[in-house]
Amino acid sequence: MISISSSELNYLVFRYLHESGFTHSAFAFGYEAGIDKTIIDVNMVPPGALVTFIQKGIQYLELEANLSGSDADMDEDFSFIQPLDLITKDPYELHSIVKAKKENQRQNKHESNKITNDLIQDNAREHVQELEKEKKERENEQGVEKMKLDKEREQEKCEQKELQHQDQNHAENHEDKTTVENLESKARGGPEPMEISQSSISLHNEIPSSDVKILEGHTSEVFACAWNPSGSLLASGSGDSTARIWKIPDGPCNSCMHDEPVNVVVLRHFKGRTNEKSKDVTTLDWNADGTLLATGSYDGQARIWTKDGELKSTLNKHKGPIFSLKWNKKGDYLLSGSVDKTAIVWDIKTGEWKQQFEFHSAPTLDVDWRNSVSFATCSTDNMIYVCKVGENRPIKTFAGHQGEVNAIKWDPSGTLLASCSDDHTAKIWSLKQDKLIHDLKEHVKEIYTIRWSPAGSGSSSPNQQLTLASASFDSTVKLWDVELGKVLYSLNGHRDPVYSIAFSPNGEYLASGSMDKCMHIWSVKEGKIVKTYAGNGGIFEISWNKDGDKVAACFSNNIVTVLDFRM
Repeated sequence: MISISSSELNYLVFRYLHESGFTHSAFAFGYEAGIDKTIIDVNMVPPGALVTFIQKGIQYLELEANLSGSDADMDEDFSFIQPLDLITKDPYELHSIVKAKKENQRQNKHESNKITNDLIQDNAREHVQELEKEKKERENEQGVEKMKLDKEREQEKCEQKELQHQDQNHAENHEDKTTVENLESKARGGPEPMEISQSSISLHNEIPSSDVKILEGHTSEVFACAWNPSGSLLASGSGDSTARIWKIPDGPCNSCMHDEPVNVVVLRHFKGRTNEKSKDVTTLDWNADGTLLATGSYDGQARIWTKDGELKSTLNKHKGPIFSLKWNKKGDYLLSGSVDKTAIVWDIKTGEWKQQFEFHSAPTLDVDWRNSVSFATCSTDNMIYVCKVGENRPIKTFAGHQGEVNAIKWDPSGTLLASCSDDHTAKIWSLKQDKLIHDLKEHVKEIYTIRWSPAGSGSSSPNQQLTLASASFDSTVKLWDVELGKVLYSLNGHRDPVYSIAFSPNGEYLASGSMDKCMHIWSVKEGKIVKTYAGNGGIFEISWNKDGDKVAACFSNNIVTVLDFRM
């Protein structure tokens, strides 16, 4: 008998977690199970393989329970068994269940046949009586109907002449009558004669193919993308163990040939010609002046590259995959958070670690700088810590989430910290108090990420209202009034989990990307879709360029897309 090895089973579980959207669990399980060391050809494993095997196993147990030595053909009396019984009972017990079901079916069938025969005889007698009654009624009705028809024919002849006379007058007054009806409809607040359908509105909002540039080259899903803050370079990080820096031409996409190749530099995270799964690029970030790109990898290493693709340094101290890394505002420190439960501040000048922070009791999922020396971290242990370079203990601890804290973000002024969690809530905290300021509870599933609008104190638009956006596995995006802690808009355009959101540089628009393969651009002021694009894979991340006229999206089908945005 062919058997499945533990490493093969582990890979199937890893794929199931990844395909089901349990990204963090997949990374943690893959790391502990040593998935990167497997010799399985991953391209030969179809999607949904684990579920398929389990279903086939259930079907086999069901067939085995229905078989017996005397069964020649069981199509007629095949008995279905509940999945829980198939999992918890042995073949002998299952066969007993099937035998009992079949015996009950035979008894019920015998009793049913007896009752049916009696009913047939009774119904036959009643049917004959009904037929005789109906025959008499039809004979009476036929006489009455004949008299009615003769009378109606005479009446029709008289009415026909009258109608010919009325038609002439009706044609003359039709135009005036229609005008009056439309005016009355408007006066009553009624609908216009022609209404625009939702499908035509969606078609009008769709970004045309002439405004789309597709970047091909990655050989696995693309997890991250980010525009250079000072130029037209776009960085992307993929499961193929590479990052790429794309030189995007200035001007709209339709100003150059669509088939014209884009200049690209490939940043290889492996040695030799074979990709190593352990070196998947999970996160990346440009420094403030756009001269250096940092990448975080599944192998626990952070790497710093020049914008020309030269590897400047490799930062090696973490003992697990890196999920998040961020430059501080000055650009002298890089902060990384890892599955190994720690966060590390790296000194860029020396290329060495400056301080390791070991406060969490579970994997660190996100990190974010408050200023150039203090930052926050969050974890699957439900906790948030605010730390400072040089301090050996957290300067602030925020407790309150009842599930994994997936993301944290400081507002532009650095006074408010937003967090989101698997407990379906987003929360807003302040360094001035230990308890939260607002508990935002409108989502009904896990919240994956959050973003602040570029508004209020510390931003380029200090007079605009500060807004928080949250994206959830419930397929919605919500915009929050930060002062009141209330929902401004619930954006309900997606059908699957939303993994990424990003405000335009001027704060007037919000882009969202989902596993439903769609990217929507929303008006923040109106809460409505103004542009939309449908790709061929789930969207992991979205990024605006510095001018706000291009949006990049990275997809699960190995591509990066650049879209022109103009209103």
